[in-house]
Amino acid sequence: MKQPTVIALGFFDGVHRGHGALLRCAAQRARELNARSAVFTFDRPPKEVVTGKPVYLINSTEDRRELIERIYGIDEVIFAPFDDKMMHCSWQDFVTKLLVEEHGAVHLVAGHDHHFGYKNQGTPELLVEKCRELGIGCDIIPKVEHDGVTVSSTYIRTLVEAGEMEKAAEFLGHRHCLSHTVCHGQHFGRTIGIPTVNLTVPQNVLVPAYGVYITRVFLPDGSSYAGVTNVGVRPTVSDSGNVTVETFLLDFDGDLYGKKLRLEFYRHLRGEIRFASAQELKEQIHRDIAATRAYFAEN
Repeated sequence: MKQPTVIALGFFDGVHRGHGALLRCAAQRARELNARSAVFTFDRPPKEVVTGKPVYLINSTEDRRELIERIYGIDEVIFAPFDDKMMHCSWQDFVTKLLVEEHGAVHLVAGHDHHFGYKNQGTPELLVEKCRELGIGCDIIPKVEHDGVTVSSTYIRTLVEAGEMEKAAEFLGHRHCLSHTVCHGQHFGRTIGIPTVNLTVPQNVLVPAYGVYITRVFLPDGSSYAGVTNVGVRPTVSDSGNVTVETFLLDFDGDLYGKKLRLEFYRHLRGEIRFASAQELKEQIHRDIAATRAYFAEN
């Protein structure tokens, strides 16, 4: 017998306020029904498979899972491969065979604009009807607005690309984040007395606008440190054109190579510029550090 499960449906890129309404509902229904709460989503955007063109996302698969579980307390995130078989699955089989028979769904939660199954033929109205027929519950969540604007992953992507992290956080309901394992860089920061940790942006994840950001870095042990983060190609010290995400952690001393960190973006301080010398760059970084201290003292 499958464990009874309340399943929220969607792609959940960014895990924003609109998604939050679905996830809170799923968690609440699970408590009422003494069931597990789960999200059913895909490992890649269906549009990418259908068009053959990459779709750049707010978060990696790993960060999507982490946000759903950490912020909303969902028990399980099911990442199904979006392959040819899934693409041709009828909406009826998607509900009956996959969600109910395979994953034990006793209640489904979807957004007002959720479409699913072959050629997106499944609609919220058909989902409600099908659930009634199967004797399981269903909630359709209306659209969520913030400051008169519909909360959507598409809109938040434009904010992240523009470096508007404070506004992005308003629509996300949390800070935009990037998690990755610390890798070795060129060690330039160490030579000027400002050692940094290097993260790489996962494939097909949006790179925020190039520049310097006030950030906070969360370590595996749960501790966190204020950070100054440069996103970009480091024109003063490199002409490789490779995009890096480098962070100086304030008041931290230790080795983080090989450790997985979560970087949260708070505010865009300035654009990335080429300095005339390493000394000029160092002086500017010290000003960025002072601005970061002032920001966290105020907030």
